[in-house]
Amino acid sequence: MKPVFEYTKGMCRVDTNYCPGCTHGIALRLIMEVLDEMGRLGDTIAVAPIGCAVLAHQFMNVDGCEAAHGRAPAVASGIRRVHPDKTVLTYQGDGDLASIGMCEIMHAAARGEKFSTFFINNGIYGMTGGQMAPTTLIGQRSTTSQDGRTREQAGMPLKMCEILSGLDGTVYAERVALNSPAHVRAAKKAVRRAFELQDQRIGFTFVEFLSTCPTNWGLTPADAMKWVDEKVIPYYPLGVYKQPEEAK
Repeated sequence: MKPVFEYTKGMCRVDTNYCPGCTHGIALRLIMEVLDEMGRLGDTIAVAPIGCAVLAHQFMNVDGCEAAHGRAPAVASGIRRVHPDKTVLTYQGDGDLASIGMCEIMHAAARGEKFSTFFINNGIYGMTGGQMAPTTLIGQRSTTSQDGRTREQAGMPLKMCEILSGLDGTVYAERVALNSPAHVRAAKKAVRRAFELQDQRIGFTFVEFLSTCPTNWGLTPADAMKWVDEKVIPYYPLGVYKQPEEAK
């Protein structure tokens, strides 16, 4: 019999801290699977900050380190400059990257730092209690927006792919989703493209994953997957927002 699933060498055989139905695990597997296929597991350094990704270094079979909340891009910048021969990535959530770490990611992208950022956008602070994040949708409830986010009180949710693609130092920005097999296949292609462009050392690469958080959304895992299609993707359209001219 041919196996339908194999454990990628890029993932450690340990239990994760992710809730049932959370798609963090899918994103991590895709990243590690691509690195394995590219033969890079022994030459990669990953940086994860505070948030649901704080223990990611225990799950990924690559060298890794933790960073202070929001500071992964600064740490990765230093690592990449000291080790220009390594593949370097940051793995960050929306509360981390788009809030406390907004300055760090903006300036790293503006400088064209030659690492790849994988951004988990589940529209909420997951680890710290389900608070409203910069990416929380209008009308979406959280522990700090009990009646739903309003434009008048909090402004519109930030679209990080669109923002970062406007910076000259960004050479690649794509938004993908993790709520269906077809979307997962497309997401894997985006991960590979980010690493391939990092190899060219021409600038900053960015992949945004539309992810689920059933626990803090108050939905079942199945309903959370549907909610991504019905509510999240219409506001955060999938697609390539920036790529090198020769790739268009």
